[in-house]
Amino acid sequence: MPGPGAHLLYALSGWEALSRLAGDGGRRFGPHHCAIYAANAFLGPDLGSFAEWLASFFPFSAEAAGDLAMAAVHHPFYYPLLLGLPLACLYAWLSRRLLRAGLLDAPAGVALSKRQCFLLIAAGSLSHFFLDHLFEENGHSTMYTWILSTGWWQGRAPINPDAVFVVGLLCICLAGGFVYINRVKHGKSVTEKSNQSFFLILVIATLYCMWCHWCASQIYLRNPPQPAIGEEADLGVIIFLANYLFLPHGLCVLSMNQKDYTGALDELPL
Repeated sequence: MPGPGAHLLYALSGWEALSRLAGDGGRRFGPHHCAIYAANAFLGPDLGSFAEWLASFFPFSAEAAGDLAMAAVHHPFYYPLLLGLPLACLYAWLSRRLLRAGLLDAPAGVALSKRQCFLLIAAGSLSHFFLDHLFEENGHSTMYTWILSTGWWQGRAPINPDAVFVVGLLCICLAGGFVYINRVKHGKSVTEKSNQSFFLILVIATLYCMWCHWCASQIYLRNPPQPAIGEEADLGVIIFLANYLFLPHGLCVLSMNQKDYTGALDELPL
């Protein structure tokens, strides 16, 4: 299982990348964002593991409560649903206190709101399990096993012409659409091109997942089973990346400060 160093390095490097991409001197995604995101990516869901370990020193009833805490809290979605609101209130209060005390810089002079804190808590939880699902239980975690199960491992997979045609068509549409949107001497702004490219990726990814779902059903429902897309586990990989890579970074983007700081409710003088 990944340790504290791996979780912290992953969270901090993600913050640095988002801070640079957001621009504006770190005003939109600053150290306060990083502290909350990193704390929940590093320690957050492991509070369940800590509770389980602590309860092991007490009688059986306490040990059962520790097992329950482990099952409820050490989970990518249960953790923010159960503890997100009280922790968001705590982190918003800490953000204001740290800003007033001058202990943690906020280039925008703005403390984080409860909404921003909740988004960062959820993002940290998902980022925590991005590493845990891949590198725990000697590579035999439930999620990793499911990802591999959407592929084909019973000898050499026969080539399915339908799969080759559909996958090839979707990849050509994705590459061709990207080139068309970002063609030279086009009047659209960089932001507009970026938004259109993102929408194109989302549409192609959705169609690809729909196709992968149908192909995967050939493994689970057909007897004898038929390989999906060759030997590739594309369905599992795409769903995993959507939930544990793109979604948390999307939540971080949603937690960024607005460019207009004068109307911010939590603005504080430095």
